[in-house]
Amino acid sequence: MLYGGLDVGGTRMICAVGNESGQIIDQISVPTATPEETMPQIIEYFKSKIDPSLPDEEKISALGISCFGPVDVRKNSKTYGTILNTPKIAWKNYPMLKTLQEALNIPVAIDIDVNCGLLGEATWGAAKGLNDAVYIKIGFGIGVGAISGGNPIHGMLHPEGGHIRVLTIPGDDYKGHCPSHGACFEGMASGEAIQERWGKPGKQLSDRPEVWELEAKYIAQAINSLIMTLSPQKIILGGSVMNQAQLFPLIRKYVLEYINDYIDTKELRNINSYITPVALNGNQAVMGAFKLAESAIAE
Repeated sequence: MLYGGLDVGGTRMICAVGNESGQIIDQISVPTATPEETMPQIIEYFKSKIDPSLPDEEKISALGISCFGPVDVRKNSKTYGTILNTPKIAWKNYPMLKTLQEALNIPVAIDIDVNCGLLGEATWGAAKGLNDAVYIKIGFGIGVGAISGGNPIHGMLHPEGGHIRVLTIPGDDYKGHCPSHGACFEGMASGEAIQERWGKPGKQLSDRPEVWELEAKYIAQAINSLIMTLSPQKIILGGSVMNQAQLFPLIRKYVLEYINDYIDTKELRNINSYITPVALNGNQAVMGAFKLAESAIAE
């Protein structure tokens, strides 16, 4: 059986077709402009994948959407699948799921991008076989996805772990980039915060150990909070900032320092495999969207 996957990003949208093994069979990329410019191209692509002239085994049976947040992910809500108060103004209050459901007339499901990324990693990647895990994507902004009992955590909306409050590290006089909270996780540790604090993007600061010591301490603070509240079996780190490989040993060191032996588990005793990079080479969100599509059929 084939599924459609749509990864809705801030700069581009990936439209893909895959199978139950998570294999990507076909994909295109569409620039994220306004809904009026972008959505017709997306609809055209997926309509071509349900064309009546295709053999049944070549048609997609459902569509999963991995979307930047915030999104109404409450399935019993009248606005389920609507992009909410996003800073991407053209997409604010856009009914993403409803638009595609009406255009394609197949089952459609939606979740935020980090939940979908984690769903992909939990099905085929670094968290395979685990029921409770966290995925932190640290790039231009910061997002946190979580699964509990094998299912993405939603609740009244969905987690916004990028806005966990962190304590300012002594000697750091940066006030934080987040317009809502200042010194939250995203405000202090996102790629945008790195550039604003140091005057250069992170990729130009690889040889500055003080940059990554500070960054690791903020990331470790947030991870410590997530460990204490969610008790995940694994923490997966991705996003452009985590391309700085020197961050991983620093983060692991400070996480253990902040926990300070309060928790003693086999996972923490094997910290190198507990806090790990993504395993699906940037495809985790669209692969998670395939898994969402599969669940849409089941429902």
